[in-house]
Formats: sequence, structure tokens, C-alpha cells
Amino acid sequence: MTSDPRAERTRAKLRRALLDECARRPLAEVGVAALARAAGVGRATFYLHYAGLEALAVDACADVVRDAVDALHAWRGRPDPTSAPDALLVFFAGLPPHAPLYRALLSPGGGGPLGRVLHQDLRARSLAERELVGAPQAPVVASAVAATFAGVLADWLHGLVEGTPEEIAHTVWRLLVALHAVRWEATP
Repeated sequence: MTSDPRAERTRAKLRRALLDECARRPLAEVGVAALARAAGVGRATFYLHYAGLEALAVDACADVVRDAVDALHAWRGRPDPTSAPDALLVFFAGLPPHAPLYRALLSPGGGGPLGRVLHQDLRARSLAERELVGAPQAPVVASAVAATFAGVLADWLHGLVEGTPEEIAHTVWRLLVALHAVRWEATP
């Protein structure tokens, strides 16, 4: 996408309109024409910026992905293995208002269009950080971290895993710390 300020303002209007609409009804009930009107743009303008509603929805939720990745990497030094960092607690606490939209884009197990973006971004960040410190099995652990986080998050949003936002944040944190702490022995 272009970095033209006008184009960015238009995309911002469309993202805001989508989030407002999805606060009132499911994504499946939102129409492009009504959404474009609510954003103050034409239908053709919508399609200049997005291939469809799902692409707009993933873009509108991209901040959630960035927040998740940042929250998981917000600690410095040696992490407390039992208590999630404050940023992760804040992240999970902020999810419920838009949970229906996230559920529409994140399927159980962590798939779906938002799950793919989350997995890709989280894996890349984890891989870069593990490689930076020379941690063993960086690609495997980065994949496991991304899959675990995306899977638990999605299953929680879909009601397959129970717990308050705070409980889930601590649980996910403990799982991820355990993945990073696995001792890798040389294979024969």
C-alpha cells in the first residue's frame, strides 16, 4: 500500500467505520456499500484500498497483532516465569470489546486471516530475538511460540479455553517461558 497521506486517511476512515460497525453487528452482516458511506467514501474508493471486507478487517485488527507481539517482548532481563508482564495483562484485558470481530478473523487453533498475520509476525520477532542471543533451535522455538500463543488466544476467544483475561495472560506466559527454557541436547 502507498504511503500517501490522503490514502492513509482514507484507510483510517474505513478501519474506524468497520470497527464501529462490528461493535454493533457481526462482520458477516456488514456490507461494503454501507461501510463506505459510513466512512464518507465511495464504494469504488473502498476497492482501491482493499480487495474486500476481510482484507479491511485484518488491516483494522493489525494493531492487535502488533500489540500482541510487543506485549510478549515487553520484558527486559530475566523474565519472571510465573507472572506475565504488565503489557501482556493489558493486551488480554483489552480484547473483549472487539472479541466478535477477532473471532471472525481468528479460527480455533490460531488459523484464519488474523491468525496467519499473528503467527508470521510473532514468529519473525521471536526468531530474530533468539538468533540475536545465539539461542539453540531458534526456528523451532520461534514456530512453537507463535503457534502456542495464536492457538491459545484463538481458543480462548472462541470459548474453548476458560479463564479471565488475567488468568489467560499468566497461563500463556508460563507456556511461552517453558518453551524458551527447553534444554536442547545434541542429537546423535
